[in-house]
Amino acid sequence: MRSKVLIIDDDEKIISMLRRGLAFEGYDIITASNGAEGLKSVLNSEPDLVILDVMMPQVDGFEVCRRLREGGIRVPILMLTAKDEIEHRVKGLDLGADDYLVKPFALEELLARVRALLRRKPGQEEAEDHRLTFEDIVLDVDSREVLRGGQRLELTAKEFELLHLFMQNPKRVLSRDLIMDKIWGYDYSGESNVLEVYIAMLRQKTEEHGGKRVIQTIRGAGYILRGDS
Repeated sequence: MRSKVLIIDDDEKIISMLRRGLAFEGYDIITASNGAEGLKSVLNSEPDLVILDVMMPQVDGFEVCRRLREGGIRVPILMLTAKDEIEHRVKGLDLGADDYLVKPFALEELLARVRALLRRKPGQEEAEDHRLTFEDIVLDVDSREVLRGGQRLELTAKEFELLHLFMQNPKRVLSRDLIMDKIWGYDYSGESNVLEVYIAMLRQKTEEHGGKRVIQTIRGAGYILRGDS
């Protein structure tokens, strides 16, 4: 079955370019020219993936993402932004977006990210690891709930997947390439710092109630989940 991709963007040139490129790759394309129309399209067409522009009048991409996630809609979201500031990337990811791409971008890179997101359908967790624990952290795969010291952590979809990967491999150094392959499904360019952004956000949330740092950097090797400081 052909995957259905919804493009929400107020730039007709971007929509036209993406429609041609994605249709050529075999995707069914739906478009919306503003955030309000895009929200309706998500509910009516049930796309497999949403490509969402940030800078739109009235209802911007951040608000669209927030409403979808608060409504329990877990469709993968790839955000497009003309701004490369770290605050904008963090805001989108923290609202529940799965990935981001800064304009201008190469169509080949967008297609690679689309393929990676579509390979990871929501809810594709391994059946055997229903509940994982590491020190005072508890991760429940079925409910997607994470507790630390009894306090519930509000994690985005990608933050949950990243922590899940670490808790499946405690006290094991995970290389950057391995993490990118497991979580995103392909290798980012060397200039992308999306993993570092996610690690920083996950550390902030797991440490916000006074918990010690358990996700540690091993210089030149990767990251590790371990209890020693």
